[in-house]
Amino acid sequence: MKNFIEEVTWRGMLHDVMPGTEEHLLEQMRVAYVGIDPTADSLHIGHLVGVMLLKHFQIAGHKPLALVGGATGMIGDPSGKSNERNLLDEATLRHNQESIKEQLGRFLDFTSDAPNAAELVNNYDWMKNFSFLEFIRDVGKHITVNYMMAKDSVKKRLSSESAEGMSFTEFTYQLVQGYDFLHLYRDKKCTLQMGGSDQWGNITTGTELVRRIEAGKAYALTCPLITKADGTKFGKSEGGNIWLDAVRTSPYKFYQYWLNTSDVDAEKYIKIFTFLSKEEIEELTEKHREAPHLRLLQKRLAEEITTMVHSAEELENAIKASNILFGNSTADDLKQLNEKTFLEVFDGVPQAEIARDEIEAGIDIVTVLNEKTGFMKSNGEARRALTANSISVNREKVKEDFALSNNDLINNQFVLLQSGKKNYFVVRVV
Repeated sequence: MKNFIEEVTWRGMLHDVMPGTEEHLLEQMRVAYVGIDPTADSLHIGHLVGVMLLKHFQIAGHKPLALVGGATGMIGDPSGKSNERNLLDEATLRHNQESIKEQLGRFLDFTSDAPNAAELVNNYDWMKNFSFLEFIRDVGKHITVNYMMAKDSVKKRLSSESAEGMSFTEFTYQLVQGYDFLHLYRDKKCTLQMGGSDQWGNITTGTELVRRIEAGKAYALTCPLITKADGTKFGKSEGGNIWLDAVRTSPYKFYQYWLNTSDVDAEKYIKIFTFLSKEEIEELTEKHREAPHLRLLQKRLAEEITTMVHSAEELENAIKASNILFGNSTADDLKQLNEKTFLEVFDGVPQAEIARDEIEAGIDIVTVLNEKTGFMKSNGEARRALTANSISVNREKVKEDFALSNNDLINNQFVLLQSGKKNYFVVRVV
């Protein structure tokens, strides 16, 4: 067995671990799980630390379980939250679970015949037939209210600072999660639960149930909650979450998120979100510190994680899209962009609309630059710019005799005007 604890420790992925866990994992192949509440039909990058823990666990020779919380998703976890979450119906949860499994398959080996192949489990499958009376009799009686009240997640919500208080539904969450661990201990020989540091209280409730009901030994491990050096929230952009689903967050935007991380964060993230070796990361970090302006760490981080979440082809497209603003791209590169990526690349660039029939008839470039778009303040300014060879249409220089036509449309809808190196204007054909 590889030393899993050693691996996640140097990567900065270990926050707290129950004594004896390292020795337990070195004895033989073990089973561990991470819970994911299916509140959306995609994971976002906030989920990635847990997924990476499971992958490292599998690489070390152990068996990972991804628990999609169909039952717990119906309740809502109080940890780290000030309000109760909206509850989802079963059909929505089932749809979300299928989408999440497909995404997890990019990281974890679910399909091989290896004894440590990953499995996806859903706590709704064992909770749906559990009556309330059975649950409070068989599970509830083993954990005291005093024990449950001592948890930080409960104390914060019941404190005088919280105006909302806490519903009984949320209060029971730790019991339901604890029962998951007990069920997997019995059914899958699972002896370890992993999660974010805010989950410690819920996880240890599970180890306590295993001890009290089965007289068994179970273990807990948490990773730090990921933060950004500037104090803003990790995994968020101005548009909200950074999702793993390409429809919700395009590969271009996904790539840009990692490319724009600070030096301090990039040094931390490259250990957590890639599978590069310690030696590779140390060498890369040293080179980056010698020439930080080259942003070697950010580029390698963005490349590795975009390829892993999307594909090598999507990475290549994201790099091409990123290069468009720096002037070293061609008309062909532009025409390969889909509408969403095109608009994201030129987000904030001034736009104007021109009727399609005018484009079909052909419209001279001077009229486009001044009268139709206002990109140039007058026909004279437009002509001077054209004479100075500083006007480009879709990255290609044009002269005064140029006329805009259907052949110039990107995605049959856009034309990119450019004056000099950095002044852009988007024409949308309607």
